[in-house]
Amino acid sequence: METVHLLLSGFASALSLENLLMAALGALIGTFVGVLPGLGPTSAIAILLPVTAVLEPTQGIIMLAGIYYGAMYGGSTTAILLNIPGELSSVPTCLDGYPMAKQGRGGPALGISAIASFAAGILGVVGLALFAPILADQALKFGPPEYFALMILALTLMVSLSGGSLIKSLLMGAFGYTLAMVGLGPSSGMPRFDFGFAPLVGGLDMISIIIGLFAITEVLKGIAERRLHTAVGKPGSVYPGKEDLKKSAGPTLRGGLIGFFLGLLPGCSAAVTSFLAYDVEKKVSRRPENFGKGEIAGVAAPEAANNATSSAGFIPLFSLGIPSSPPLAILLAGFMIYGLTPGPVLFEQNASFVWTVIASMFIGNAMLLVLNLPMVWFWVKLTRVPYGIMAPIILMFCTIGAYSVRNSMFDVLVAFVFGGIGFLFNKYKWPVVPMILCFILGPLLEESFIQSMAMGSGNLSLVVTRPISLTILLVAAALLIVSTLLNKRTQARVREEKRRRGLDIA
Repeated sequence: METVHLLLSGFASALSLENLLMAALGALIGTFVGVLPGLGPTSAIAILLPVTAVLEPTQGIIMLAGIYYGAMYGGSTTAILLNIPGELSSVPTCLDGYPMAKQGRGGPALGISAIASFAAGILGVVGLALFAPILADQALKFGPPEYFALMILALTLMVSLSGGSLIKSLLMGAFGYTLAMVGLGPSSGMPRFDFGFAPLVGGLDMISIIIGLFAITEVLKGIAERRLHTAVGKPGSVYPGKEDLKKSAGPTLRGGLIGFFLGLLPGCSAAVTSFLAYDVEKKVSRRPENFGKGEIAGVAAPEAANNATSSAGFIPLFSLGIPSSPPLAILLAGFMIYGLTPGPVLFEQNASFVWTVIASMFIGNAMLLVLNLPMVWFWVKLTRVPYGIMAPIILMFCTIGAYSVRNSMFDVLVAFVFGGIGFLFNKYKWPVVPMILCFILGPLLEESFIQSMAMGSGNLSLVVTRPISLTILLVAAALLIVSTLLNKRTQARVREEKRRRGLDIA
């Protein structure tokens, strides 16, 4: 009851004109940041952090938080319409969102994305308001062995994302992990695979690779196909119908729960949870072969997961002072600038501030829904712009996005090189998603492996003797078996469908 009273007092403060303006400004900037590939919430918060120093602490944190969860909304827009993920967490959204746009259903896809993001964001904020201290304390039980097991679990997704060939998926995963090893080693600090070339010492940037594999590859495909527009069908309705809403309800709930609980773990980013949510939906679906062809559940689940993850990340930040992602690490610096110390005492010494920020997150998510749904019509119109005009604009934003990450022309070169590589992968049907997944998970897996070995004095037995890590490994083994069987079933259905169509044509 005390929590409800504190939350109501937080709403009373958050509804002041100044705080409402900061929430709206943060949501607007975050949406814009999410749409632009390469910029990202981390850079935006870092750039605007000095500007917010002139504001009151509550107003400054409200605006910075709005940028963070607003960017989670915006990242899906270009992922759906142009096959350009604004954020890493939007990569799974491309898999079904872009096929929907090509079918002239970009409007419903964007609408479902906004609704799923709103519902999951609210779910995450409710968890933040009701269970912050308890859940944050449980998250601390995850050590390196548990993270190692969790990364093994995430890697089982490669079977589901194989695109029909498990061998190709494993080879692409190995390629992605090899790319992740370029740069300084996590334990030795020594350069690896730099070949004496100085820019490689800093490693390959994920954003540049994503921009190349998706955005530039898509431009090259459009040129090769002599494409006139992004969408091939009529735009149709810009709002999802009852059937779309019905199909998306379960995926939104499941994706939100996955994103929320895994979002409590430091280092478990929205990119990981969105892939996991997508994989879960593919496993529980009665027609898994439809995924990758414009399945609405393939949009709702990852979008719900990444927004729930962003909201859940505030729990360990507020309760323990532990940032679970790079944007929240920058936000933690904002707390320090204002003289606030996140942790258990924050709720006692600065209760008014905490509950005002939490209440503003409810308001900010509602603002994002109101902001994004009317703009669906405008975004869908982009798919009707002649491709001869759109392609140079996309390439311009790709160049700016790749350069802005580290202010390096080397990253721009990497983006264009991987654009060419991605075009060849697409032409010869090699799946790029397993490669991206292993590039993301590789460093986390390696780091947790080294730390687990250190904890066990060179023995990895800790992973199978600790209850939580053992349970995760058993779940991973079970999912691997289920994924293999489902993959075989999906391929059998695809072959049957092709045979039936062949007979029909005959």
